[in-house]
Amino acid sequence: MAQKTNSLAHTKWMCKYHIVFTPKYRRKVIYNQLRNDIGEILRTLCRYKGVEIIEGHLMADHVHILVMIPPKLSVSSFMGYLKGKSALMIFDRHANLKYKYGNRHFWSEGYYVSTVGLNDATVAKYIREQERYDIAMDKLSVKEYQNPFEDKEMKKENSKKRNKKEKEK
Repeated sequence: MAQKTNSLAHTKWMCKYHIVFTPKYRRKVIYNQLRNDIGEILRTLCRYKGVEIIEGHLMADHVHILVMIPPKLSVSSFMGYLKGKSALMIFDRHANLKYKYGNRHFWSEGYYVSTVGLNDATVAKYIREQERYDIAMDKLSVKEYQNPFEDKEMKKENSKKRNKKEKEK
């Protein structure tokens, strides 16, 4: 990657940040059509603020982006804008999500941010390869996840069926 500096009226700058943020309750909802829409929304909002996305990746339960934010914007004000406006736009496009996320809160509070000096190629590579690493680690995991309420739910369904049959007799 070329080390390009940007300029404002009296400033030359190259402010790069690696930012990670998650949906509320870290739900694994970023996939299929929603994933495409979130990517498009984030790109649009960054373009509106003059923020360049160098690298970005939407995982099932979090977002990694490597961005260049102009010094006239603070990282916190940019993230407030990005998460706030994107949540509103996501709920406008996917109205069914408002039942899962009350009060139009799609993103969880907070985010992780790290400044990136001249080693942005390393961070960009990390962002690109993060999903492959997660998939590989999931394949190595031998723990089987199951619904802890499954037995209770099956007992409830069976008792409902028995009650229904008894009432029919």
